[in-house]
Amino acid sequence: MCEAGDHPGPGHRESAGPAFSALLEDSAEDLYEHAPCGYLSTLLDGTIAKINATLLGWLGHERDEVVGRLRFADLLTVGGRIYHETHFAPLLRMQGQLGGVAFELKAADGTRLPVLVTSTVKTGTDGQAQLIRTTIFDARDRRAYEQELLRAREEAERERDRAQRLARTLQQTLLPPALPEVPGLEVAAYYHPASADEVGGDFYDLFPLTGGRWGFFLGDVSGKGAAAAVVTSLARYTLRAAAASDPDPVTVLERLNTVLHHEYRGSDPRYCTVIHGHIERRGDGAAVTLATGGHPPALLIPAEGESRFLSAPGGQLVGAFPHARFTTVDVLLTPGDTLLLYTDGLTEARAHGRVRYSEEQLQTDLSGLRPATAATVAGAVTDLLAGFGDGVEDDTALLVLSVPGGDRA
Repeated sequence: MCEAGDHPGPGHRESAGPAFSALLEDSAEDLYEHAPCGYLSTLLDGTIAKINATLLGWLGHERDEVVGRLRFADLLTVGGRIYHETHFAPLLRMQGQLGGVAFELKAADGTRLPVLVTSTVKTGTDGQAQLIRTTIFDARDRRAYEQELLRAREEAERERDRAQRLARTLQQTLLPPALPEVPGLEVAAYYHPASADEVGGDFYDLFPLTGGRWGFFLGDVSGKGAAAAVVTSLARYTLRAAAASDPDPVTVLERLNTVLHHEYRGSDPRYCTVIHGHIERRGDGAAVTLATGGHPPALLIPAEGESRFLSAPGGQLVGAFPHARFTTVDVLLTPGDTLLLYTDGLTEARAHGRVRYSEEQLQTDLSGLRPATAATVAGAVTDLLAGFGDGVEDDTALLVLSVPGGDRA
């Protein structure tokens, strides 16, 4: 059996109550004074009636310098004071509370302290406003974090600008700076990049050959970026060199196929689609021979009648196989006829509710184009691409050849 002194009796518990209450009161006051945030209470006119030690320490003021002498607005910078009087205080009176508003406090030594302010209007039992209680959080770490994010964003934007300038410069080296003037023909070209950040693999060229003929090609290399640019450069110069020494477009594509398959037959195979040909004046028109290697067919827009594709079935990808097969098609352009060569970035674009554009729709849209000159066709397709917006997911290259004349009233 325990002795009476072993257990605290009722008298002991009663004596502990006042001590515990005193401890709570002391802790509450200490929490107010030394809380990790600033506290202050102001009269309705903004005069500071109470302020905790934490906020005084941040500001470098003594209590008697502030209480009853300054208003809350006096602790703010000039800009903050204006915002407080014109926005914060009126909204607080209407709503009764306002939270998370950014201000800058002005310390005694003139430094600025970024803070987040939350205020609540205390009302009496009669519903009348009595004073304003305000909690202030130190936002220096947050401000530093935001400034670091801003600095990182600005640096990322500068890096992106540099990358875009590099991509544009590299892209320009893969395309002719300007098309030459071809006697008796009208020519136009356009390049539409899907992204400003990467170099595309589309290319085209137009150049003189012997005997009054002109060679041309338009192609699309697999992939993007610097690796695709290397393949594009190799394809472009191989085609020009081969076309200068051999009049047969099929033979020219066979040489390109041999070069690409030999250079890129390892773990990173590369290939391209190409349409290559030559054109020469024939009377008042022009004779064209086209060879295709896996490329979308050229679109013929005649001076009269419906547009049609110049299909040469059976042409295979260039560089994908050791011995690829290529096919040709011949056409005689009469005055007013226009020939459009394009890459599949155009016909695979998404338009009108994200529906694929397609070759058929291109044929329909350009069939009624009158007059169909090289410039008007290039302009019409350029407008189409602009209208697709972000629906253009791949680069697009255009090369347009036309014979002047015909009914262009």
